[in-house]
This record gives sequence, C-alpha cells and structure tokens, in this order.
Amino acid sequence: MTKKLKIVVLAKQVPDTRNVGKNAMTPEGTVNRAALPAIFNPEDMNALEQALYIKDQNPGSEVLLLTMGPFRAADIIREGLFRGADGGVLLTDRKFAGADTLATSYALSQAVKKINPDIILAGRQAIDGDTAQVGPQVAEKLGIPQVTYAEEIQEISDSKVVIKRRLERGVEVVSCTLPCLVTVHATAAPCRPRHAKQVMKYKYARTVTEDTAEGADYLLSLADYPYLKITEWGTADVGGEDSSYGMAGSPTKVKKVENIVFQAKEAKKLTASAEDIDSLISELLANHTIG
Repeated sequence: MTKKLKIVVLAKQVPDTRNVGKNAMTPEGTVNRAALPAIFNPEDMNALEQALYIKDQNPGSEVLLLTMGPFRAADIIREGLFRGADGGVLLTDRKFAGADTLATSYALSQAVKKINPDIILAGRQAIDGDTAQVGPQVAEKLGIPQVTYAEEIQEISDSKVVIKRRLERGVEVVSCTLPCLVTVHATAAPCRPRHAKQVMKYKYARTVTEDTAEGADYLLSLADYPYLKITEWGTADVGGEDSSYGMAGSPTKVKKVENIVFQAKEAKKLTASAEDIDSLISELLANHTIG
C-alpha cells in the first residue's frame, strides 16, 4: 500500500570549488561567494533523486526543497522544480548571515518543524565546508532518528523506511522509523535531468523579493500564477531565539585564513636511460622530496 508522503530535501547553493582562486576567502574568514560561480551542491542532487524516486513509488507524495542563503539561492529551488519537485522554501534573512554548522542546523530545524515532513533527505556533505555535520545536527535538534551514508531508499511504508548504506568496506541494509532524516552518499543514483514541461511551467518561478525587484512590468504576476511563488521565510516566520542565528549563534571562529594557489612550474622531460634516472633520484634527494 502506498502512502502520500511529505518529503523535504535540504539543499544548498555552494561556490564551485573546482575553480578556487586567491580571492576565494574574505579577510573575515568566510567564503567570498561573489568571487566563485554558484552551483547546486552535488550530493544534495543525489538526495533530490532519492526524494523523487519515493514520490514515484508513492503517488500523491510531495517533494519540497529547503535552502538557506541569499536571494540568489532561489536558483536551486527552481532547479529542483525543473526536475520534478513540487515547491520549495528559501530561508533568507540578514540574521542568518555568517552561520556555521550549528547556527545553520538550528535555522533549518526551525523551518522543518513548521513544514512537518514524514522524511527529510540531504546530501552527506557540502563541497564548500566538507563537514558532514548539518544533516545530523538537524536530526538531533528535531529529536528524530537519522541514517547517514545512504545509497538507496529500498522501501518505505507508513511507519518505517529501509535503506542501503555505503560504508568504507561494503554496504549494509538498515531500517528506521518515520519521521527520520537521511543523508545521501555520492554513490547514490545521480539526479534525473530537467523535464522540458517542468522547465516551461516553472521558469518564471520566484520569491516575493525577486518579484518586487523585477517591478510591475514583469511578464507574469505571482498573484495571477500562485504556483510560481517560491515561499520565502525569515526569522520572524520560523521563530526561535535570535541569539542562535547567524554569527551570534556560531561558536566556530576562524583565526587565520591562508590562500594557497598552486602555480605551474617548469617541466623536465627524461628518458628511460640509467643516467637520467640517477640524475632525477639525486635531485629528489637533494631537495628532500624523498629520503
């Protein structure tokens, strides 16, 4: 028997760390997001696919994306809509700025309480921080069970979910009661591509703030097309203590930031002769690369 489930995917817009340059960090020790192109965190895409798979197996289920960030982070909610999600919530407020994993998980948990889903899915970790802490911290704050390193949602029913986990030396299959939070490993199935009909339907989806910035002459009005409205919440909408948000709620402090940018050096071509090999070994010993 299938069940209509409410599924939340925690997703993050991250800087593309494949192209990190000398301006990647600010003097305050935070990521200079303006200096790097923004992308959908890769493992969150794996989590989105698992959510959409559950929806496929349980007709009538709802998939919502939840993300925290500046207004441009609405781009990843639109990306989720293009691939089959039903909606999304953007947490955006100046009070969220500068949040570490503790403050981020607090804000997300407050929003999740308001949404009240059956299951929460998230990527194992984000490529900008690589901490793998936010998902588990959200579960702890909500007081619900968690399963990490998920590779496949194998079965889900009214009361439990069966999950295959990817471990260092193999796999294991576990079951967990609902509601729960699941973090998804990069070895899980990649996310399905955009669907042309979904792109045409949601390409003008936006938040109220984006709508206001675009002015009255914009092609479509959110009042006339309510399905295009991306929900936007601030601290006043999700409640909680202001002292737990942003910099105020972040005990992690960066004492020093050092940018190291590798530069290409001159190359040396060697033959397979004994003389060239002896010369290379002598050079490596002399500069302490080996020995």
